[in-house]
Amino acid sequence: MTQYSVVSQFPRPKAPGASLNVRPMRIATLSIHSSPLGELGTEDTGGMSVYIRELSRELGRAGHSVDIYTCADSGGRDSRLFMSDNVRLIHLGIGNKGHITKSMLSGRLPEVFHSLEAYITSNDVCYDLIHSHYWLSGEVGGLARNRWYMPHVMMFHTTGIAKRVACSQEREPTLRLIAEKRLARKSDRILAATEHEKDLLVKYFNVPGEKIGTVPCGVNLERFYPVAKDLARKELGLQDAGFLVLYVGRFAPVKGISRLVAAAAHLRSRRGLMFMIVGGYDRKTRAFAELGRLARRASVEDIVKFQGRVDHDLLPLYYSAADVLVVPSYYESFGLVALESLACGTPVIAARVGAMDTLIRDGKTGLLADSLSPRSLASAIERLMELSSIGGLSVNEIRASVIGYGWSNIASAVAKEYAATLRHCVKTYRPEQ
Repeated sequence: MTQYSVVSQFPRPKAPGASLNVRPMRIATLSIHSSPLGELGTEDTGGMSVYIRELSRELGRAGHSVDIYTCADSGGRDSRLFMSDNVRLIHLGIGNKGHITKSMLSGRLPEVFHSLEAYITSNDVCYDLIHSHYWLSGEVGGLARNRWYMPHVMMFHTTGIAKRVACSQEREPTLRLIAEKRLARKSDRILAATEHEKDLLVKYFNVPGEKIGTVPCGVNLERFYPVAKDLARKELGLQDAGFLVLYVGRFAPVKGISRLVAAAAHLRSRRGLMFMIVGGYDRKTRAFAELGRLARRASVEDIVKFQGRVDHDLLPLYYSAADVLVVPSYYESFGLVALESLACGTPVIAARVGAMDTLIRDGKTGLLADSLSPRSLASAIERLMELSSIGGLSVNEIRASVIGYGWSNIASAVAKEYAATLRHCVKTYRPEQ
């Protein structure tokens, strides 16, 4: 068994107060197709990027060292930059200044690995373990595992097979489906964000449940907090809005936005009702055009507003200005926007996807729908309007329900998963023949 060490030029810091209750580690985090510093809401930058950025920051605060490797544009000229204490972002130089698509990357993964290996060799870097995010990173992480004899932790975030089964409109490449099944089998540890996601991994990939650790996503409680509704609406120019229904997320079939637009058609006779759709990185895209046509055909273009992509720092204002966030997705591996909304004191309506049945206390912090057909969704919105009118929902109670999801708690749980993986691999790990 190869002994693990840390990079000589980047000494292992002392953990302040040993807050994660495990020895400081050095972690190679792979986020090949998406940068944690990319513009949120663009095609390949969403909840996973938030997860990596926030988790790494908390691990760094606790004394661990994290290097995040990406091929995506990070909005800077330097190939290496410090994001926060003990956390570096390193660009591998594949593609045209970071402008590279998933399909382009899928055919260049050996090249990505060679770039990674060249950087590590030239800088005399060595890690305790590799944590790969998404299947493209997992492919590179698998190559690194075999070459460096190092434990490989895999987090899929979403899987192609689960998306296909949940939403027939999603077209995932066969290459992804094959790769994910192989990665599930050959990685040393898999992290899932919910028990439901764990069950899907066991079902679709036939891996033993004990190989999968379950750690939820977290929320930055310092960023996402309640703002007085009238103040939030004034800041956003929404003073005249009545009951405001909010959607936040990417424009993809699996997100079910078309169901929300169709639900608006059932409610267009309700006075003062407004639907705001936040997301979509470019108004010229086909997805934007199709949703606009759907709103016009349903005669709801006057009550459905497409806000487009907004800066992540402004999201607390949108959550606070809204009366409810709706998550109409067919499938979520977790559903980070719901957690952010609840942290801002805004209730959530969703089906039982991702972490929704854990996050939402039905009738107290939102509503769970057994079905999210447009008519069912419209009925849930009407029920929540009634609850709001009688004061049945408390901003403070809603926020208090997710206080335990602060990132420091999540990082502590992930670090314990890392430590357990290291202990197991020291005893059993052998490089692939």
